[in-house]
Amino acid sequence: MEVPFYTAPLPALTTMQMIAVDRAMIEDYGIDLIQMMENAGRNLAHLARARFLGSDPRGQKVVVLAGTGGNGGGALVCARWLHNYGADVRVIVTRPDGDFAPVPAHQLAILRRMDVPVTLAEEVEAEGDTATSPMDAASALSASVLIIDGLIGYSLQGSPRGAAAHLIRWANRQPAPILALDVPSGLDATTGQVYEPAIKAAATMTLALPKVGLLAGETEVAVAHVGELYLADISVPPALYARPPLQLTVGPIFAASDIVRVR
Repeated sequence: MEVPFYTAPLPALTTMQMIAVDRAMIEDYGIDLIQMMENAGRNLAHLARARFLGSDPRGQKVVVLAGTGGNGGGALVCARWLHNYGADVRVIVTRPDGDFAPVPAHQLAILRRMDVPVTLAEEVEAEGDTATSPMDAASALSASVLIIDGLIGYSLQGSPRGAAAHLIRWANRQPAPILALDVPSGLDATTGQVYEPAIKAAATMTLALPKVGLLAGETEVAVAHVGELYLADISVPPALYARPPLQLTVGPIFAASDIVRVR
């Protein structure tokens, strides 16, 4: 898959505007969260395959980091697709299964039925790049060729804490590139502020429309954490953007491809 550049002007959304988009998708159009999550995760897997896995994921080791909310759910969908493509996928979650929101919990349950290895963040050593058995990750994690960041999405409020902060620091120590979903964990989607810690991504695949913090925060620090910037379709009707409260003019961005490169 060759990802085309999108060169036409694009509006960008704040966190509050993206919340309004998600609400309208569900309440006004009947496009459920599970559908949006599937679109996000499938496109993330497609980008991972094309950009980082040489278009052939078979046997390649991928670590997927997943939080308990929607961003984590999208990463878990990506894990399922990459597993189906033949990649050696390992998932690390921030919390036990019972702490996940309902739709991400559904995605996690599917992975468990597929026998995809899942472990808790607390089992990843604080200072090393290994984890304890059950993942036997002394080799599995350190030999990974790609890390997927699905820890925190646009709902970030202040510096990451706890298990998410621990996994961000772990991921940034690894030699493998990081592909972030929607927003690199630890970067504010509205202001572009980079908190401590924050994922330093080789590439970020944002959803629907770019977030203001990914574009307006054009500081060297923010750009270094976002990396290459891609935009993926989650099936938002263009007419949704034209309605209040957004009142934006958005054309068929994805006419040529479900994923476009923005920067």
